[in-house]
Amino acid sequence: MSFLQDTLSVFKKRDLVLLDSYKESDGVYTFLFEKEKDVTWQAGQHGLFSITHKKIRNSIRPFSVASAPSENTIKITTSISDNPSDFKRAMLELEEGMKIRMSGPVGSFYLRDNCPTFLIAGGIGITPFRSIIKQIEANGVTADQSIHLLYLDSSQSYLFKDEIDTIASSTSIHVTYLASRDELYQKIDEITNSYSNDGRFFISGPKSMVDSMHSYLQDNNISKRNIKKSAFFGY
Repeated sequence: MSFLQDTLSVFKKRDLVLLDSYKESDGVYTFLFEKEKDVTWQAGQHGLFSITHKKIRNSIRPFSVASAPSENTIKITTSISDNPSDFKRAMLELEEGMKIRMSGPVGSFYLRDNCPTFLIAGGIGITPFRSIIKQIEANGVTADQSIHLLYLDSSQSYLFKDEIDTIASSTSIHVTYLASRDELYQKIDEITNSYSNDGRFFISGPKSMVDSMHSYLQDNNISKRNIKKSAFFGY
């Protein structure tokens, strides 16, 4: 999506009706909103969401859309601590039928070609990749596509694991679950040795993890143009 398209998309504001919300795991919640017929996006993009049912400071937050365009809901999955921000406290107050406002979705964090692709997720950073993987399932993976998900989670809770494993078993997507940064670095070394600068790398997770992986890839002679990143702040 071009910069102009992103700019125009930001001005498209929609009030989304909450259909359901539930706890995924300790400190992680999912919110499902009604999807209007004319709403679409590229799998992996994020929306700008606004609280409308009460006045709070910093009432706008970006969230990756965890659902694929082929699905009939808009899904947000996010971590919420025991001492949440005003925004996330307001999200927990949402009940079925209440609304949140969305601008977009926007961003360039989505697949563009059939090059070998490596999706590197850290913890809650799995959310845009859930969208990408679900859309791949809907579209069907072509024989020349090589897609590998590297999912780092030190707590080993691995959000969406059952769903991801089911999709991987019926497609050519490969999934590796990792519990430490050292394991991830070792896997990256294997990949860069095998593919050199021919692959595309997408990194999503807490900012410190994303920045560290971005630097590590560049230190392994991966061109900056072959790396896309989506950093999550405040986790």
